[in-house]
Amino acid sequence: MGQEIEKSEYTSADFEKFQHRLIHETALLHGLFDNSAFISSHAVGGYELEAWLLDRTTQPAPVNQVFINRLSNPLVVHELSRFNVELNSEPHELRGKVLSLMQSDLSSLWQSCIETAATLDTRLAMMGTLPVLDDAHLTMANMSEVERYRALNEQILKLRRGLPIRLDISGRDHLQSSHYDVMLEAAATSFQIHLQVKPEHAVRYYNASVLTSAPLLAAAANSPFLFGRDLWSESRIPLFEQAVNTEKESVITGHTGHSRATFGHDWCKESVFELFEENIALYPVLLPTLNDGDEKNLWHLRLHNGTIWRWNRPLIGVDDAGYHLRIEQRVVPAGPTIIDMIANAALYYGLVVSLANEKDAPESQLSFSQVKGDFYTVAERGLDADICWPGIGKLNVGELLTNHLLPYARSGLATLAIDDTDIENLLGVIKARVESGQNGANWQRNYLYHHKCSMQEMTEAYIKNQQSFKPVHEWSI
Repeated sequence: MGQEIEKSEYTSADFEKFQHRLIHETALLHGLFDNSAFISSHAVGGYELEAWLLDRTTQPAPVNQVFINRLSNPLVVHELSRFNVELNSEPHELRGKVLSLMQSDLSSLWQSCIETAATLDTRLAMMGTLPVLDDAHLTMANMSEVERYRALNEQILKLRRGLPIRLDISGRDHLQSSHYDVMLEAAATSFQIHLQVKPEHAVRYYNASVLTSAPLLAAAANSPFLFGRDLWSESRIPLFEQAVNTEKESVITGHTGHSRATFGHDWCKESVFELFEENIALYPVLLPTLNDGDEKNLWHLRLHNGTIWRWNRPLIGVDDAGYHLRIEQRVVPAGPTIIDMIANAALYYGLVVSLANEKDAPESQLSFSQVKGDFYTVAERGLDADICWPGIGKLNVGELLTNHLLPYARSGLATLAIDDTDIENLLGVIKARVESGQNGANWQRNYLYHHKCSMQEMTEAYIKNQQSFKPVHEWSI
């Protein structure tokens, strides 16, 4: 959940004061890392799920404000558009039956959301991109009434000197589109997985999260269609990177115009703090909202970090217990079903723990540029992609998952003391999905082309299958 702000218009003095406080709080954070001042406990996990509100014809239903008011659950909040909402989990220690608990909690919350939506004659869907979505839906009139979003829109357009945000994706089809606002971002929804780590192990865990991104995305891909075009297996990736593109910022600020939605630039070397130094060096302030609270809350640092959308993002949490450090894995799309998403989380947690605890750091065996290139290859080609892996070389990502990474993930989950039955059930879902070749993206494509139907008809069939709670590899075409 993002930090709320009180205004969307700023003066040059606001930017100057914010920058000063950001630099000061970054120095405070450096001290926290130097003094190991973070909570050091058993691994803790959680998630955020972004979902669509749809009418009875599968069109976006811009009713999130009345939906949230009627549901009245603090775990469900606004998203950028009026037809999206975000479901959040409580943090859980990653041990025992925690994955069953996550699945049960999300199922219960999802059912409450479905029941509330029904009172508004609407439905909910979880899929990375909505096939029936049209340019006409992505207007400022459909932006949620949240000051942070309006401020973000104004500041990104200022950095671009008012030039439109251009979408240009070449996949199986070619899509080009222009927008004078950031509403393109609302076309992508995700299942963000959180992992709280010990600071002394954070470099290895962060690099492991980055390394895991490509095979995780191959298994989870669920976003082939955008604006009626067949693009990448996970079209969310180029969509989101282009939707928040501030490439014109260098003209005004002198910054180099690094993308704010990014896979990153290099491995972490000595400390995850390097990423917060990068935040200052590479990215100008977007939302200079000032807060006069205790500087130890690192309010300005956390707000600035929230305007940089790394696919693997470090997060600093501050609560009554102290400071904690989390990794937010952002590559996974929403859907297709709850068990699919919890299985994706199990794969992620298991792989990261195994890789981070290898005697020799796996990331030392591959260049960052190789891993980054493989990530985009997987985003485009899904389970058909070939990627490189430390100690193995280049091979098909599905074969890599089945023969090598699933045993790794099983070992990592056992290290966390996750329940054996949960491990077998959830990694069994991943195994069956990969071996069948039927992830969400491939089901959508195969259904559409087999039935020669409309995007609306395919979306209806998708929602019907989603309501069955069966994992996607069991869906019929």
